[in-house]
Amino acid sequence: MIPSVCRVCKNPVKAIFTSVLLQKYFTQYYQCNNCGYVQTGEPFWLEEAYKIPINKSDTGMIMRNYWFRNVTATIIYFLFDHKVKFFDYSGGYGIFVRLMRDMGFDFYWQDKHTENLFARGFEFKDSENNQVELLTCFEAFEHFAEPAAELEKLLSISRNILLSTEFIPDPPPSPDEWWYYGSKHGQHIGFFRKKTFEYLAKKHNLYFYTNGQNIHLLSEKRFPKAAFKWLTKVSKYMTPLIQKRMKSLTWKDFETLKAKIS
Repeated sequence: MIPSVCRVCKNPVKAIFTSVLLQKYFTQYYQCNNCGYVQTGEPFWLEEAYKIPINKSDTGMIMRNYWFRNVTATIIYFLFDHKVKFFDYSGGYGIFVRLMRDMGFDFYWQDKHTENLFARGFEFKDSENNQVELLTCFEAFEHFAEPAAELEKLLSISRNILLSTEFIPDPPPSPDEWWYYGSKHGQHIGFFRKKTFEYLAKKHNLYFYTNGQNIHLLSEKRFPKAAFKWLTKVSKYMTPLIQKRMKSLTWKDFETLKAKIS
């Protein structure tokens, strides 16, 4: 089916190029005339693409989780209430949640595609009336088949969303010129620009902050945009200082889980 409208803002789209996903499925890519979002055609191949939820070529997964930990800890500690509850949506194997809990942040996990290996016992339950200060959503927005609906769901949980996704260049590169299209694994089906997020922020009465490339924040809180960008840059150096001021949950979690087993 040829999409007639943008999956983000419902405005007209135009065809820009064709590519091959999973080495066998031809699909057209479209660009929105309004918000700049770039999307594939109807992603009928997703069930096959997620048979292996973490794609084989993702060699940066562990390194990326440490970086996300540094950025998130710094942003939370200086811009939000660090003593309350947090939620990692689309949390993979639970590495990030475990890292954040080890630092002392009360983080919880959820992922509909991947088994929780490292944050077991700390699953986020939709049925509970959870008050979440900030929600993280790393390397997931480019996977959303219905990004507008997904964002509304996330905003019903928290009005502060820290996320990662690579901005697509303008004009959009050809399929063989940009690694983030992910044509080999077929899981990346939508690509954002700064103005895409600015549109979403305005629609939901939020503020938008970005490091200009791959870390972004939609938030109900207002603070200098330069502060967000600076904190993401220095997060590697801030993390050890924050860690000294926080109380790790590692041992407390061990005692809690041990009590449930016995």
